[in-house]
Amino acid sequence: MAKKSPKPLPELNWLEPRLRISRAISLVSLAALAVLLVAWNLVFTSRHNTPGLGAFAIICFALIPLMIVALGMLLGSAKTHIWACILINIYFVHGVLASFSPDKAWLGYAEIFLSALLFCSAFMHTLWQFKYNRKLAGEV
Repeated sequence: MAKKSPKPLPELNWLEPRLRISRAISLVSLAALAVLLVAWNLVFTSRHNTPGLGAFAIICFALIPLMIVALGMLLGSAKTHIWACILINIYFVHGVLASFSPDKAWLGYAEIFLSALLFCSAFMHTLWQFKYNRKLAGEV
């Protein structure tokens, strides 16, 4: 069987704008998802279900995973973007479950959209970052 030749890496000037755009989309969608979760629990959740500091405890619990990856994403770490891809599935599933609620379905759809956007942009950023690093290392 004939061996396949490796596919050549794209040029650096092709990768650089894609890295910037995918990183910007990742950060914006991460921030928008955090804002959505805070607004959802402060404004759109009925207070009788969460008396006292219950809403703030729920917000803290929902934001902890996002805060864990936020610093690494701000610093531009490709490995943190990989972890964000894995972690964001929790919010996607939560959005799907919330979309079945007739009165809060739009919040679920917004969470699905933002988590899918974050997943795709973080995935593409990781892919392009590794290709960029390989190209910088001199690989053809």
